[in-house]
Amino acid sequence: MNVRSVTCFASIGEEPPSRTWAIREAGQLADEARDGLESAGFPVQSTRLATQPLSLLPGDPLDQAQELWSQCGESGFGYLSLGPVLADCADASLSRLDRVAELIRATDSVFAGVLVARKGQGIHLAAIRRTAQIVSEIAHTTALGFGNLRLAMLANVGPHSPFFPAAYHDDGPPAVALATESAGLAVEACSSAGSLSQARHRLVTAIESAAREMVHCIRPLAERYGYRFAGIDFSLAPFPEEARSIGAAMERLGVERFGASGTLFAAAFLTDCLRRARYPRCGFSGLFLPVLEDQTMANRSREGLFSVNDLLLYSTVCGTGLDVVPLPGNVSEDELAGTLLDVAALALRLDKPLTARLMPLPGKKAGDQTEFDFSYFANGCVLETKGLGCRGLFDRDDWLPDDEEHHDR
Repeated sequence: MNVRSVTCFASIGEEPPSRTWAIREAGQLADEARDGLESAGFPVQSTRLATQPLSLLPGDPLDQAQELWSQCGESGFGYLSLGPVLADCADASLSRLDRVAELIRATDSVFAGVLVARKGQGIHLAAIRRTAQIVSEIAHTTALGFGNLRLAMLANVGPHSPFFPAAYHDDGPPAVALATESAGLAVEACSSAGSLSQARHRLVTAIESAAREMVHCIRPLAERYGYRFAGIDFSLAPFPEEARSIGAAMERLGVERFGASGTLFAAAFLTDCLRRARYPRCGFSGLFLPVLEDQTMANRSREGLFSVNDLLLYSTVCGTGLDVVPLPGNVSEDELAGTLLDVAALALRLDKPLTARLMPLPGKKAGDQTEFDFSYFANGCVLETKGLGCRGLFDRDDWLPDDEEHHDR
C-alpha cells in the first residue's frame, strides 16, 4: 500500500520572512515524514502544501500562486493547494472567481477550488453557475482540457482533507495529514475471501494494521514540530492498474462488471468497511471512483456500463462525488451547472463532503477515447451527457438557505 500524499497545512501571511520560514519548516516535516513512512514500508507518492482558503489569502491570487509555488518547489513539495474561494454563505464575495481560470493556466502544479455549499448554511447557486463557466473556460484554454484536473467544486467539505483539490487550512496552528492509495488492500481482501463477512473482516483488519503503523510514524513527528496531526484519509483511492483498482475490487467481490447491478451494494459495502475500521480519520475517508484514475473503471467506460447519473447514485453511499469525469467538449455550461448543483444537493441532504472534478474534452464526443499521456491516468471513453440543463433554477435565486429547523417536518 502506498501513501498518496503527506499534506502539510499552514496559514501563509503577508510578510515574506515568516512565509518563507513556514514553508521551509513544513517542507522539513514532510521530508522526515516521507523517510519515516518509507522505512516502515509505505512508499510516498508526493508531499504537498495547502494554505488557507483562496478567499483569505493576502494579495493577488495569481502573484501569490507563482511566488508560493516557487518557494514550495525549493522546499521539496510536489503540489500546492491554494484552497477554495469561499462561497458557502449568502454574503460571500465571488470576486476571486474571476482569477481562477487564469491561475490554473499560469501554473502546472497549483490547485484551487470553489466551496459552494455547507450544511446549516445553504447553496450558492450563483457561485455554482460561475464555477461551471470556469470549468468550460479551462477546458477550452488548456491542452486537452487537462487544467480541470486541478480545479474542483467543493460542497460541505471542511479543512484538512489531504486529497487535492479539496485541501485547505483553517485559522489554527499548522497541521499534517496523510492520504492513502489503498484500493489494493480492497483488491486483496475481496480476492482471497470466501464470504462477504470474511472480506469485510480482512479489509478492516488490513486498514487498522496499516493505520497503526502510519500513526506511529507521524504523530511523534507532528508533536516535535508543533503541528496538529489531523489524521488519515484512508479513502480507497486507486492507481491505474488492475491490482490497485477499486473497480477490480468490486468485481473480485462478486459484481460481474463495474456498473452492473450490485455495484451500488459493493460501493456501500466497501465504504462500510472503512467506517468500521478504527483509526484517527480526516477528510473523506470513503470510496474514490475517479473514472480516469482507475484502470477497471476506464475499461468499463469503453463498454458503456455506467453514466454520470450512476456515479452520482454511487456517491450517495460512498465516496467523494464526481471525480475526473470525462465529458464531451461541447457540453453546455448550463448542463455543467446542473450537474454541480446535483452534487451540492447530495452533500447537504446527506450531510457528507462531496466534490466534483468535471473534465470536458475539446473536440471529443460521447464514446470517444481519451488521449492523455499522464502516468496517473488510465484512458477510457467520454461519458454521454443529456444536452439539457436547469437554467430556470439558477434564474430564480443566487442563494438558497439550508433551513435546518424545517428538515424534519
